[in-house]
Amino acid sequence: MKKRIALAALFISVSLFAQNKIQIIDSIVNSKIEDNDPGLMIGIVKDGTIIYEKYRGLAYLPYQMKMDQKTKSNIASIAKQYTALMILDLALKDQVSLEDDIRTYLPTLYKKVEEKIKIRHVLNHTSGIRDYVELMSLQNKVWWKQVGLKNDDIIDLLEKQEDLAFKPGSQYTYSNSGYNILAEIIERVSGQKFTDYSKQFFRDLGMKETLFIERYAGVIPYRAEPYADWGDGVWLQTPTVTKTAGEGFLYTTLKDQLLFEQAIQNANQDNNILLIKSQQSILNSEIKTYGFGLELDNFLDRKAVHHSGATGGYNSQMVRFLDEKLTIFAMSNNGNISTNMITKEIARALLPEIKQNDQYNSRLFETIGSTKEPQILGQYHSKSGYLTRIVKEEGKTYFRQGQNLRIELIPEAKNKFHLDYDSKSKLVFYDREMALFEPSGEIFIYKRSSTPPASYADLEALVGSYESSELDMSFELRLTEENKLLVSSSNRKGELDVEVFNRNELLASNFIMKVQRDQFDRVTDILLSLGRAKNNRFKKKTNLKFQPKIKTEDGSIQVTTIGSRNGDASDILLTKNYPNGNEIWSKQFGGNSYDKASSILATEDGYLIIGSTSSYGNGNYDMFVIKTDKKGKKLWQNTYGNFYNEYGYSADKTDSGYLIKGTIQNCTSNTDVFNRTCTTNVWFVSIDENGKELSNQILEQT
Repeated sequence: MKKRIALAALFISVSLFAQNKIQIIDSIVNSKIEDNDPGLMIGIVKDGTIIYEKYRGLAYLPYQMKMDQKTKSNIASIAKQYTALMILDLALKDQVSLEDDIRTYLPTLYKKVEEKIKIRHVLNHTSGIRDYVELMSLQNKVWWKQVGLKNDDIIDLLEKQEDLAFKPGSQYTYSNSGYNILAEIIERVSGQKFTDYSKQFFRDLGMKETLFIERYAGVIPYRAEPYADWGDGVWLQTPTVTKTAGEGFLYTTLKDQLLFEQAIQNANQDNNILLIKSQQSILNSEIKTYGFGLELDNFLDRKAVHHSGATGGYNSQMVRFLDEKLTIFAMSNNGNISTNMITKEIARALLPEIKQNDQYNSRLFETIGSTKEPQILGQYHSKSGYLTRIVKEEGKTYFRQGQNLRIELIPEAKNKFHLDYDSKSKLVFYDREMALFEPSGEIFIYKRSSTPPASYADLEALVGSYESSELDMSFELRLTEENKLLVSSSNRKGELDVEVFNRNELLASNFIMKVQRDQFDRVTDILLSLGRAKNNRFKKKTNLKFQPKIKTEDGSIQVTTIGSRNGDASDILLTKNYPNGNEIWSKQFGGNSYDKASSILATEDGYLIIGSTSSYGNGNYDMFVIKTDKKGKKLWQNTYGNFYNEYGYSADKTDSGYLIKGTIQNCTSNTDVFNRTCTTNVWFVSIDENGKELSNQILEQT
């Protein structure tokens, strides 16, 4: 009797809830599309009961077929929760471990990566595996135009990747590729095709109308086709010619999704361990805001589990408000509307407004009374290394990232601003960093960049060709007469302007480029990022050299090696040149044997020439450094080294003088040249302003 009374009370409360709100929800849904537009399906589950189910618009425009309970639509990335659920199910059955390295099952992937790439890393996008969508964009391929694109093609693309975007577990970057990999793991473990395995899995969940796409041209009964008007008011159908699975392309009915939401809400009372654990963060995970294919952070300031999906004209949104035991599910084949915004509007209508007290990190209030004039403009790096610029444009201060993100900063105090779109987001500047304070208590630190601006020598050093065997493409950087850097790609027409932020960071359109150098400061690689495909390595194939030239206001200074006519000696030549390259004056240095120049460094009072010599010193070749004044007059010279070969390649200015970078050789015998073994290591020599050696250090073997 008590159970019946409880059920009756639940029915009454749910009915009252629905009756009081149903007209409001109907008006929201009806306001988004007309009856003859591509459609929208909305469902709401409260306390384990479906309280709202709405179908509006058309599933198929040519025959004016309306959306209804039979309609199957693509929910895109919301599919990830089901792929993750299958992995979790296998883990609970001890058929896999979330701590397993993915290469236990897919040994052809990332053979050169030493760190473990754990299944749990892939589940919550902390693996460093790059998104295939952006990788294909780098190749100038539009992924959704690739007829018949399937998981095998994505695995083939990833097999060419030698490294990851970042160390597993160190960052979060959303990656569709990871869920294609999880689908492959499910195939290897189950011994079945993923589509077959998942179909039975859905049947076991009671979701008989839900399936991953099997053939891009295959017929799915009652399928809604995707549409958008591309801004001109004429509906166009977006073709679906790919058949990837695991990361998306899950066709389902609203009814199936609501049945699953009921099971989720009733999981605790049914003691369904699989569903209970699937809504939690992943054990041992470095992040807690993404779990088993689900976002775990707040939604409209409420504790929630949620996810969205979008591909072509399809889009969807699911949000589970945990404390309220309320789920809203929206799915659509209309690319002109946002199921995310519609879901938020419905949620605000159903739930009372939460008035939360701000919970700023206490550090914010320690800065308000600061009277010190702060340094605000400049470049900053986030924890993940992403470059942010604080710039002044037309008298206003802006927070800038990449090419498009531009947020005005509204001043509140000398060192305190808020963001133009949210007065509660506070940005505070300190001596060496800035901090973004959110009312939730979150704080994001950006360290002021110490990277120097790019010099003319830096720009010249960037010139050359760069190649990626992983992506089968290359690009070339060139410098114009006006010292403008341009980039051209092997798979794109034309050139792009390159914005040079500093000597290590560049931007061309949406392509972020980070310069990599060897121990001798030579440019060896550029890490190219586009969206979710970060840090793709392009190796420099041309102009890999030391810097023998310095641009000056009235021309240039250049150092070269010149040989004798009979080949038994060489000298170092220092020249001062006009802008057109013609020589103004020259100075020659060296002895009776071989003297070679590698690079030149400008100093406040002259120049430092770095090279090697067999004319002077203690052995075969010694590191050789010459200091001159601005007119090329030699002030001093010195050698560094022992019996074998030591070479000087480049130099950096230090507080105490200079750091000379080169190599040092060591052999097992001085006399037995046929049987001895020799090794060459990187060698740094610290000297003072007058060339006196202060210390030296042998680094790794070259």
